[in-house]
Amino acid sequence: MSERFAEAPISRLVGFRVHSANSDADQLGEAVVEIDCGPQHHNPMGRVHGGLISALADAAMGIAFGRTLLESEDFSTVEMKVSFIRPIRVGTLKANAVVIQRGLRIGFVDCRITDQRGKIVATASSTCTVLSS
Repeated sequence: MSERFAEAPISRLVGFRVHSANSDADQLGEAVVEIDCGPQHHNPMGRVHGGLISALADAAMGIAFGRTLLESEDFSTVEMKVSFIRPIRVGTLKANAVVIQRGLRIGFVDCRITDQRGKIVATASSTCTVLSS
């Protein structure tokens, strides 16, 4: 059930690869999502568009938070912040997201986006609200 968030149509459309989590990670609220970036993802300055990096972070944080939900729960992102640290032109980006705190109604998630050398490209955080379905 918790992996329904890993199968979002947007992930297939954009080309995100969601790594399977072991059962411990499912309980902890963690996710790893990757994408291979190239010229098709560039902004007018020839670098990967910030919107794609934001979408990658949002996907990873959403999957991580989704893995903390009960069958009867859904969620929505209330707020998200992305800080861009270094530009990238081509290569694999990896978003590692972890739920920092999960309460009854509100949760906080952090994410680090790195390139194939392990250099930080961006950081992100989000606040999520739990909804009863």
